[in-house]
Amino acid sequence: MKNLFPTLVCPGGWGKLMVCTDGSDEGQNAVAVALELAVACDSQVIAVQVLHVVPEFQAVAPDLRATLGKGVRENMAVIKAAADKLGVALKTMTPEGQTPHAAIVATAEKIHPDLVIMGRCGKSALARILMGNVTARVIGLSPTNVLVVPRGGMIGFQRILVASDGSSYSQAAWELALAMAKQAKSRLIGVAVAPEEGDIIEAKAIIRRMLTAASLVRVPFKGVNPQGVAPDTGIVQQAIKHEVDLIIVGSYGRTGLRKLLMGSVTERVIGGSPCPILVVKQPG
Repeated sequence: MKNLFPTLVCPGGWGKLMVCTDGSDEGQNAVAVALELAVACDSQVIAVQVLHVVPEFQAVAPDLRATLGKGVRENMAVIKAAADKLGVALKTMTPEGQTPHAAIVATAEKIHPDLVIMGRCGKSALARILMGNVTARVIGLSPTNVLVVPRGGMIGFQRILVASDGSSYSQAAWELALAMAKQAKSRLIGVAVAPEEGDIIEAKAIIRRMLTAASLVRVPFKGVNPQGVAPDTGIVQQAIKHEVDLIIVGSYGRTGLRKLLMGSVTERVIGGSPCPILVVKQPG
């Protein structure tokens, strides 16, 4: 793999990266991003590919497990070769499970990575409107932050967009974005959407608080208050307008219930984003 980001600056203490792949283009692109981050951050990478064996299929195709296992081993060999070429310390793990998202989450709980990286969609036929079903469930259940990489997405930190609705999860996203921007000398774009006229005053107050905090640590900041649009639409539109490298959001919003997956706004932002999205799991 070609080193696409020779000047990439590590924005945080990501000493252990866990990257998930299923052999799809999206999964392999996530691997490429993980390796580039590992070079910048001097990280260890744990590459995870679930051996997904459904008992019903196994019953009618006894050789299925062996065939799937061979494909997984071949893919991991390709990843290991790419990591060796870049000088990245890599460990491979191939957990087996009927539900890939559960196997991935269990692996994350076992190895405690600083960041989980995965593609937005995979081979699943369920990857349609929002994002891949496996990715959505991993984000909802992961014990740590998740970086979601869209097809063809590259990672960078020159321009970071952080969205807030005033919730504790948004506050956690803001604090992480500010720390990352300071470390990587990034420009921050803060977005607080006002879907209704009654939301405008509070959205503007959120931006003022962001500006004050950014000024204190001398991080370049621009705040925007899209009005009259759905929160996810406003966020994605601003990401496109400002050509940002990364969007940072909380996993839940103020108005979202803690569903099995995640907050609906975050889910739709991930589905429509042109760039990688970092989902912050813990509230402030």
